[in-house]
Amino acid sequence: MANQSRPKVKKSRALGIALTPKAVKYFEARPYPPGEHGRGRKQNSDYKVRLLEKQRLRAQYDISERQMARAYDRAKKAEGKTGEALVVELERRLDALVLRSGIARTIYQARQMVVHGHIQVNGQKVDKPSFRVRPDDVVMVREKSREKPLFQVAREGGFAAEGETPRYLQVNLKALAFRLDRDPNRKEIPVICDEQLVVEYYAR
Repeated sequence: MANQSRPKVKKSRALGIALTPKAVKYFEARPYPPGEHGRGRKQNSDYKVRLLEKQRLRAQYDISERQMARAYDRAKKAEGKTGEALVVELERRLDALVLRSGIARTIYQARQMVVHGHIQVNGQKVDKPSFRVRPDDVVMVREKSREKPLFQVAREGGFAAEGETPRYLQVNLKALAFRLDRDPNRKEIPVICDEQLVVEYYAR
């Protein structure tokens, strides 16, 4: 299962990135790995560095190893740099774009919204978080779900991340809808990752 039960704060500290807004303050207070030896210096092998980077990317999209490997295989066939293509491939997931739009607060919440059937793409219900959104696809909360308290908060901007909405999205939060205008560029995607290390991990 991609959605492991390990506490998100502890996982954030282990990976060196805040995976949820709640984890940010804990991570700022304790910016070292969990456990009694967390503050100690560690010798990292090249393999371990690449593995950690792969785990960091996986965690930010909350996907399984199998899903990650499939995305890498697709990225290898794309034009340009494989690492950049991999991140773009992951960013086009429906749950990732629901998060970026501000309809959800975390990737975990976005996944639940999709799985529970609250989201539609081009007028059709889609309940697979891994659904790959294409340019010009219109995504919105289904009519019968819009009055739920969760979506009322989203409509008022309660889940919108600080900073600008990514330029590849046209978002109308009042309508609980957005459109993917074009494929994202890697530099626009707000994930923390040295994707070249991930490519090296899989190419070993």
